[in-house]
Amino acid sequence: EKKYDFNNIVTKPYKKNNKTISSTFLRKKIRLGKIDEVNKLLNRNWSISGKVIKGQKRGRKIGFPTCNLKLSDYVVPKLGVYAVKVKSKNFYKNGIANIGYRPTFNGQNLLLETNIFGINKNLYNKVIRIYFKKFIRPEKKFRNLKHLKVQIKLDIKQAKK
Repeated sequence: EKKYDFNNIVTKPYKKNNKTISSTFLRKKIRLGKIDEVNKLLNRNWSISGKVIKGQKRGRKIGFPTCNLKLSDYVVPKLGVYAVKVKSKNFYKNGIANIGYRPTFNGQNLLLETNIFGINKNLYNKVIRIYFKKFIRPEKKFRNLKHLKVQIKLDIKQAKK
């Protein structure tokens, strides 16, 4: 007698170039910052979603306001700067994201900070989804704010390409 109306189908592992493409394989690639490879294999852009939390408003002070998310349940991608696309209920825009500890400010906890191009409004407590498109550069500590600002401008130029 059939109790539930479903079938079980056992499939062979997905392989590409004789490599098994598993979630473990993809997580490893994400940790290495190989986002373009991951996106090709997933056939979509890998993303992180979360509620925007209050930061220390440093980004805003230096002219690059950011939305901050905690990375609680996600695999941690390679620390650094990424070209991203950001989606909320009201917009879908390009941006740049930094994942890291903010070494220039001796940060202690891991944060995902995103500067959304062409948006300058308070998004606290709003849920946003960040789609990772390309790894731009690893996280590094800057001598001072001036050097950091120069690098951010270069990163933005790179992300817009």
